[in-house]
Amino acid sequence: MGRIRLLSETVASQVAAGEVVERPASVVKELVENSLDAGARNIDIAIRRGGISLVRVIDDGCGMDRNDALLSLERHATSKIRSAADLQAVATLGFRGEALPSIASVSRFRVSTREPGSIAGTEIIVNGGKIDVVRDGGEAPGTQVEVRSLFYNLPARRKFLRSENTESRNIEHQVHLQAIGHPEIGFSLMRDDRIVFQLPATTTLGDRIRDLYGVELLQRLVEVNGAASTKIQISGFIGQAGLSRQTRSQQVVFVNGRAIESNLITGAVREGYHTALMKGQYPVTFLFVELDPAAVDVNVHPAKREVRFRDPNGVREAVVRCIQQTLEHARADWQEKFSAPIRQVPAAAVSVNATPDLTLRSEVTAPEVTHRELPHLGAVAGVADPGRAPSGIVGQAHRLPATPTDSATDAVALQREVGKSFQQQFEIIGVLSKLYVLMENANGLVLVDQHAAHERVLFEELRRRMEQQGVLTQKLLLPQTFDVPPRDADWIEQNLSVLQKMGIGIESFGPDTFKIDSLPSFLDVSDAAQFMRKVIDDLKSASNNASAMRLGEEMIAKSVCRHAVKANDPLRYPEVEKLIRDLLDCDLPYCCPHGRPTMIQISLAELEKKFGRKV
Repeated sequence: MGRIRLLSETVASQVAAGEVVERPASVVKELVENSLDAGARNIDIAIRRGGISLVRVIDDGCGMDRNDALLSLERHATSKIRSAADLQAVATLGFRGEALPSIASVSRFRVSTREPGSIAGTEIIVNGGKIDVVRDGGEAPGTQVEVRSLFYNLPARRKFLRSENTESRNIEHQVHLQAIGHPEIGFSLMRDDRIVFQLPATTTLGDRIRDLYGVELLQRLVEVNGAASTKIQISGFIGQAGLSRQTRSQQVVFVNGRAIESNLITGAVREGYHTALMKGQYPVTFLFVELDPAAVDVNVHPAKREVRFRDPNGVREAVVRCIQQTLEHARADWQEKFSAPIRQVPAAAVSVNATPDLTLRSEVTAPEVTHRELPHLGAVAGVADPGRAPSGIVGQAHRLPATPTDSATDAVALQREVGKSFQQQFEIIGVLSKLYVLMENANGLVLVDQHAAHERVLFEELRRRMEQQGVLTQKLLLPQTFDVPPRDADWIEQNLSVLQKMGIGIESFGPDTFKIDSLPSFLDVSDAAQFMRKVIDDLKSASNNASAMRLGEEMIAKSVCRHAVKANDPLRYPEVEKLIRDLLDCDLPYCCPHGRPTMIQISLAELEKKFGRKV
């Protein structure tokens, strides 16, 4: 007797259900996606006991006639595709025709559907994959699906489900994803006869995020504002620099309207933030990627959670570039938020000796203590800069207003410059604990971490010099050689010019062997070979065009931390003013190179609440 046998239809359906229906949240996902494909404008979900006892999904979509309703319960029956060629450009959320028969094979299943304009609908009851009842139904136009006693005929699967509360949370998360991905559709969720939320249809994604997560989170998000390519369109919201979570729970990515899990895109998002994100933290993102359906394969995962891109590097580059440009554009909004009160200064009152408003209050005197000069950046980086005076302090002094002159023309120009500076400057109150600069602006109290601020100033100045002048290198006393696996050797061969541009003197020294004879002068590396292995590991996951900048930024971030002013390093007040000016001129002023915030705002409303002036 042969060893290989055909499985029965019942067993085959239950095996297939194991791939599609992992838990009650999977049932909700498949049913909601069917409703979306049916053109529903409102979708109501009800669950009991975490979806184990009941899952009900009601929509007002196109509905089905009796023949279609019966066919929908057959395996691989679908209205979404007709031929194998259609699989190359899938534009719908569901297309395999497995959801309904798989769910029906492991539950007590009921579907009631009616097309708009039809006198009567169709009701079908299925138990464990076997159709029991087919009759006329009188439900409203659309489709209603009930799934009861999930896995009642598979006790081994049922005992692996989590607690009812955990399964309910998973369902709620799944509905959140669908609601974010389709803000133009109304959603409601009822749990154990209690309404969890009701989301009306909205016109914008921002309104849907506000309804789900509150206005406080929405205010800390930045609308994606990056130049997209003609092939890839990116939209949505990302968190401001400094807004992060310890998990990826609020890192949501959609590709052509489908919520997915993609290591490629999440890695690109993190690379786009890079120095604006603390290590071990994850950004808050609601990111929508739109591209040609033929350029993405959605048929690589049984539950359709993952996708594969035809041009993964192109997608990665587009996401990285978009995140970076969005954070850069957010700089203007950040400065406006931390702006000082605009003072009405008559034109006649502005003299040629007028100065910007960034000054120490007259009643605050500078302490008579030993101070530390802000380090000169040229000494930090080892990069010669003959155009800078040795006594200068860090920053981009060329952006500050010029010294006043006696000419009328210069006086008018200075007057305009002063008028602009009122919107960009602060009023310094003092320094707390020789670390936090206290300042006042229109909204209340602003605290600046002088170490984090100086790190950001040094970081951007050094990065600018590296881009313009290259990197000074330091020859090793004894060149070091190291061996790498063949794949790593191939990667190094392809990126030798990039590594050399960043100040690493490396060359081939035999099969899978390389020699290092120099490193950037501002690095303190005890083991050059170990340093190179780490660089290779870090950069292999980075995109090709971003590799050089990523390597440079990591080097700079490690270097400037050692040279920035520290806590308990007293500074003269003119130096504090200069530090704040330079911080405002940075491209990414709101965080240090390690992702920590440089400034925090304590609003007047919050202070009044603390002192009991407001309830």
